[in-house]
Parts: sequence; structure tokens; C-alpha cells
Amino acid sequence: MVRAWYMDEDEGDQRNEHHKNPPEFVDIEDLKKLTGCEYFKLNVATLDKDNTLKKIKDERGYTYEDEIVCSKECLPNYEDKLKMFYTEHLHTDEEIRLVVEGSGYFDVRDKNDKWIRVEVVPGDMLILPGGIYHRFTLDNKNYIRARRFFIGEPVWTAYNRPSDDMDCRKEYLQGLQKGKSVRAS
Repeated sequence: MVRAWYMDEDEGDQRNEHHKNPPEFVDIEDLKKLTGCEYFKLNVATLDKDNTLKKIKDERGYTYEDEIVCSKECLPNYEDKLKMFYTEHLHTDEEIRLVVEGSGYFDVRDKNDKWIRVEVVPGDMLILPGGIYHRFTLDNKNYIRARRFFIGEPVWTAYNRPSDDMDCRKEYLQGLQKGKSVRAS
């Protein structure tokens, strides 16, 4: 099961868990209510045999996918890319990641603008709604391989905070207030 917890506001080392002691864990239902993020647990060993992933892709309209490997050996400009991924930003569309190997952390802002750290490991599929402020970092293992899914052609543009005047941000916040998930259009 995915682990998520509130983080201290002190930035500290981005790759450490740096959480309250003891941590204030957030269960998966509350994560969705607080952030709009959705979570699925898939079996990596049977992804191509069972229809779970196909069903999710069909239901959500994901028509394009690729794979990213984040490691010193595989990612050009590794240190710069990690800094870029860890800069607080949002996207106009959903960000969908299915971890195949390795592990890392997605930090997402809740509806009260507090950081929640979500640890992702193989089999974790995390869907961040368009308009949510977030960031990503590796853990101390320095390796993750993940499949990325998109509705239509990939949109890669990140908008660093502050981007509160963007329509996707306004729609995201309105959806959270109403208790609804915000989907890319």
C-alpha cells in the first residue's frame, strides 16, 4: 500500500523523508479528498497479461504512453533535471506515472497548501490532476523507471509557482472545494 504523510515545511534534503516525528500519515481516501490525486495499485509482473491497466487507460482516455528512467547513468543532465523536477510547479493536464522499477517521492500540496509526500514504488500508479502544485524527487536509491500516460499528444510544459491565475489552477481549486476530481479536458 502506498505511504503518504505530511511533511515539515523545512525543505531540508529533498531526498530524505523529512517528516514530522512521529509522521502524520494520510490514507489513500484522504489523499484524494485533500488533493484530488488518484491512486491505483497494479501488479507489475502481470501488467501485460491482466486487463487492469488496459481498463484504466480505456476508461480515462489515455492514448499515448512512454517511459522515463531517472538515474545518473540514464538521464542526461541528471542533477539539473532533478532540480527542475523538484521545483514546485503545475501542469495544465494530468500527470500520470506508473512505477515499474525503483522508487521516489511525489510531493503534492493539499487544499490547505500543506505538503504531503507520497512514496511511490513498483506497481504504484499515481494520477495528479491538472492544476495541482507538486514536485518530484528520487529517494536515496537514485533510480526510478516509470511509464507515463497522456490523453492525446504529450504536454510537457511545467508552470512554476506562482501560477494561480491559470484556468487549470482555478478549475482544480473549484473542484476540490466541491469534492470533485478535476480531469483534463
